[in-house]
Amino acid sequence: MSSFRLRSGKSTLVFILCLAGASRLWAQGDQQIYTDSLQNGWQNWGWAQINYANTSPVHSGAKSISVTFTTNTYEAIYIEHPDFDSSGYSNLTFWINGGASGGQTLKVQALLGNSAQPAVNLAPLTTSWQQITISLASLGVVNQPNLDGFWIQDRIGAAQPAFFVDDITLTAGTIAPPTTVQINVDAQKNRHAISPLIYGVAFATGSELADMNCTINRSGGNAETRYNWQIDAHNRGSDWYFESIADSNPLIVGGSGDSFVQDTLSGHAQPILTVSMIGWVAKLGSNRDKLASYSISKYGPQTGDDSAYYPDAGNGVGTNAALHTSWLITTNVMTDANVQINSAYERGWIQHLTNQWGLSTNGGVRYYCMDNEHSIWQGTHRDVHPIGPTMQEMRDKFFDYGAAVKAIDPGAQLLFPEEWGWNGYFDSGYDQQWAGDHGDYNAADYPDRKTNGGWDYIPWLLDQARQQAATNNNRRLLDYLTVHWYPQSGEFGQDTSPTMELLRNRSTRSLWDSNYVDASWVGSVVALIPRLKTWVANYYPGTKVGITEYSWGAENNINGATAEADILGIFGREGLDLATRWTVPPAGSDAYNAFKMYRNYDGANSTFGDTSVLATAPNPDNVSTFAAVRSSDGALTLMVINKQLSTAQPVSINLANFPSAGVAHAWRLTSADVITNLADISVKGNTITNTLPAQSVTLLVVPSAANQPALQSGTLSAGAFDFWLTGQPGQYIIQTSTDLAHWTSVQTNALTSGTLHCTVPAPNSGPAFYRAVCAQ
Repeated sequence: MSSFRLRSGKSTLVFILCLAGASRLWAQGDQQIYTDSLQNGWQNWGWAQINYANTSPVHSGAKSISVTFTTNTYEAIYIEHPDFDSSGYSNLTFWINGGASGGQTLKVQALLGNSAQPAVNLAPLTTSWQQITISLASLGVVNQPNLDGFWIQDRIGAAQPAFFVDDITLTAGTIAPPTTVQINVDAQKNRHAISPLIYGVAFATGSELADMNCTINRSGGNAETRYNWQIDAHNRGSDWYFESIADSNPLIVGGSGDSFVQDTLSGHAQPILTVSMIGWVAKLGSNRDKLASYSISKYGPQTGDDSAYYPDAGNGVGTNAALHTSWLITTNVMTDANVQINSAYERGWIQHLTNQWGLSTNGGVRYYCMDNEHSIWQGTHRDVHPIGPTMQEMRDKFFDYGAAVKAIDPGAQLLFPEEWGWNGYFDSGYDQQWAGDHGDYNAADYPDRKTNGGWDYIPWLLDQARQQAATNNNRRLLDYLTVHWYPQSGEFGQDTSPTMELLRNRSTRSLWDSNYVDASWVGSVVALIPRLKTWVANYYPGTKVGITEYSWGAENNINGATAEADILGIFGREGLDLATRWTVPPAGSDAYNAFKMYRNYDGANSTFGDTSVLATAPNPDNVSTFAAVRSSDGALTLMVINKQLSTAQPVSINLANFPSAGVAHAWRLTSADVITNLADISVKGNTITNTLPAQSVTLLVVPSAANQPALQSGTLSAGAFDFWLTGQPGQYIIQTSTDLAHWTSVQTNALTSGTLHCTVPAPNSGPAFYRAVCAQ
């Protein structure tokens, strides 16, 4: 007879742990950089008068390096090596001699991924040989995956006499395992709701939405600015040669919009559609043929064209090959590929949508972006809007078109201004264009800003929307203040070099940290979510805030997954109201599975919690942490993200004000790009300890002792085993195991009253264990 044991597990603490690195305790040999010549792949990249075969003086052997600084350009001896892991090395050592005069004033810097790290200043050189030893820690390059060079540089900006360097070595050292990171969670502090609408994407299919368990799906971007719903066609703007292209053939009025809504609703998500406010939409030729705003046959040769699909469509940049000149075409006729519209036209589309899908309060479309990235229309849509829009133009358009939407569907939620990025938050399209044309980036000189009292753009829009509502019976047009944010140092691309991975991990701080200066051309503290919330509090209280486009890239790499997991945690902790990623990550990719770790980690739509609580770790560049209570079952959920690239990180997680049931269920996402259910982990004295593998996302689910379900054994007969489940109402997954380490789901049951009778197939042989897990 088979033996059976029952085990329960309903209310649960969920941990997501994204970590990178591998613990090590080891030693290796010294690496010679220079002994009579450069060794081990090191190369001369210096900019100074340098002789690597100097014969006198030498410290040892037959040769040394002589270095003379002859200009005031901060010259240096720079010794470069392809990126390598500095783990196992502790110090840089070399011998240096100031020659006949001595007194040279120098500094030493190391480089990571071609980026100089903090400098170490040397004392003025003497006229004899002296050994210099500098720790890699003080150079900022200890235990890094991408060390690629050192330099000894003039630090006074002047010519300096010859000095000599010899016997340059990276010395080996014993690398101790990393110290344990202490994570503290308090389930009773900093409590606030997490909006379910932060788990959004763009242009996902119904099956993707269902699999990811996403809540919202956006149809946005440049092409949506010129969607003609009556002929079901888009003009693609600068995204694709300013072509107007049919979406359906034969015509289906409103077809692509309706298809998007239908597909989104089939995935159990809410759609966001884009209302065009630019005043122009696509036009088609006879037989629904394409049309081009910059026809080459009409406007002449251009620097780019759609040679593969529509060779007559140019990019709007004229060219004279003989003179090697080019220019923006400004004489195009706007009606070549577009028709002019007004708010009544878009009001007709909202009427169509409500006729098709019902009002927003009755299952219809609830969310509308009020166009897209207006302050760069002079680039993305310059064929119909060559002059950047002013602050007042966009205010008036929003009031006009927003009122048209709410006249048909008063419950609709309007998202605005959908600005593209940093400059668009502060300056109108008119002023951005003026600054570029005049080479004057002093905001005090911007004409549109001066016309409007010197206000920053988005705060001014908020204040104008507040004033409009105050004079209109407090009828709110603006529901969500929404912007776009892409990190500006290339993180949203596919670069996965160690340097970019470190930057990708670090730059998520731009979403929240008031002490983080953005490393890109922005060069300022962004602190985006607190900034948006402060603007709302100051200028239009009650407005919600959202980020409707963002991406940190690397979707098919675990680095993209750890970044995405960090971002979703930040959105919840910082109280963002709505977010949609651009676009949906490729199905099955690392970033896709990072979403699933929050929304469907077990294939049964179990989710991270919905009430944020306090969770802290000492250094968010290495380990960031988030926590939330799950209201459906009282579970406390925690996410910890270790961003280190080459160190497995021991963690000790202390749980305060949470009655743990003594066990944590575990799931993990690694570079293998598979979410795996792991063996349970004990909770001892409200503490969980674990060492997490390099670049991984680990989910721990800790049942609450206060809300435990119970299983009571029944009988075994005719190949079936029955038992009773008691607990709070909800969906429960029955799982079975033969070793208490690996669990398989066998059925899902709805408990609607205090007790539920369950029957499952009995195993063929050996012991079997069963447990119930709340399906949330």
